[in-house]
Parts: sequence; C-alpha cells; structure tokens
Amino acid sequence: MHKRYLSVAAALGLAVAALGTSSVASATDSPRAATGTTSSVSTPASVAKYAGSGEEAAANKAFFQAVVKAVAEKRAANPGAKAVTVTYNAAQAPTFRQQIATSTSIWNAAVTNVQLRQGTSGASFSYREGNDPRGSYASTDGHGRGYIFLDYRQNQQYNSTRVTAHETGHVLGLPDNYRGPCSELMSGGGPGTSCQNAQPNAQERARVNQLWANGLATAMKQVQKQG
Repeated sequence: MHKRYLSVAAALGLAVAALGTSSVASATDSPRAATGTTSSVSTPASVAKYAGSGEEAAANKAFFQAVVKAVAEKRAANPGAKAVTVTYNAAQAPTFRQQIATSTSIWNAAVTNVQLRQGTSGASFSYREGNDPRGSYASTDGHGRGYIFLDYRQNQQYNSTRVTAHETGHVLGLPDNYRGPCSELMSGGGPGTSCQNAQPNAQERARVNQLWANGLATAMKQVQKQG
C-alpha cells in the first residue's frame, strides 16, 4: 500500500524531506463498490502492486510523527492519562464507511494504550477516497495532520478491510513489511490477493501498545528519535 509524495510542515520540526506532491482523484469519481473481500482479477498484471522503498518508509514515519504531534497538542493539559484517544474523520471516504468502522474496531479491541474514535472536528487524521495509480497510502497534509487515502481499484482487488486496517496501522506507528506472511497485517499486499486476514498479530499488537505506553511518553520519544 503505497505511501508517497508527502509534504511535512517545517514548523512541526519533522526531519523528513518533502517528497513532492501529486493530485488525488476526487471522492466524486465513480467507484466500483468496495467490499470486505477480494474481487476476481483476470491476470496478475492487473493487480495493483506493492513495492516497498525508502521513500515509502519515510512517508510512513512522517505520517506517524504528524499524528503523534497533533495528539500531543490536544493532550498537553492532561499528560498523565494512560490511554490515548486519537480522533479521525471519515467524512471524505463514504464508500469505505463500513471498512473504516470495522478496521478501527479491530484495532480498538487489539490494543489498550491507544484508542481510535470518530469525530468531525479536531481530528488528528482523516480518511479520503478516490482513484490513484499508487494505490492506498498514508501521508500528511502539510499542516500537522495525517490522512489515509483509499484507492478504489486496490480495494476491489484486495480484501478491503485488510487494506484499511493495514493503512490504519500506520496511524499507530507500524511500518510496512511486505515480505511477511498473511498472518502479519503490515505485510499488506505481499501475500497476494488471496490473503483475507485483517487482524494484527501478537507482535504487532504488542508493538503498538509499547509505542503508546505511558500516555504519549514513549510515542513522543520515538518521534524524537526518528527526527
């Protein structure tokens, strides 16, 4: 699930170089109905490929940094709270409303130190939809907020809930690992279109809990280390 072309606000001190910009298809484009399972694909060549790269890894890192900083700003008045709530806005991805709800529920049930909540104001990240040859990806909007883009075609070819849960994993700080097995959520499209798993494994759950332990302390340290 490709994550590229991000613009990071210098004011936030994100130590990741801007990777350029690109236009993203409008949500008014006509999508094929997204489902929780894969649709048939005529030939392997028609499948939206996944290709990990240093550029992609930098985009994921900057996305996590932006989300953590946005949450930290809102939690400054209550630094001692253990569980962190990250608010998201799904209004710009109506086609994937069910997949987003299912994916955030999966993560909320899987981890304890951070929870995802839908909201229309003050959101730390949002979901968007459209057509993009790069497929689905996570990025930043250049103003300290992140967004997840869900591509129509890719969500037809792969299990749509897995795609959405995978991208949501970047919100929580997990990197891609396309060489991993289907049982690893962050392996994304590596195992192929037959993979139906949308659940993070034990290692992924533990990593997220570790990153968000002690309020925001560990996550902020990780951001500072990455910067």
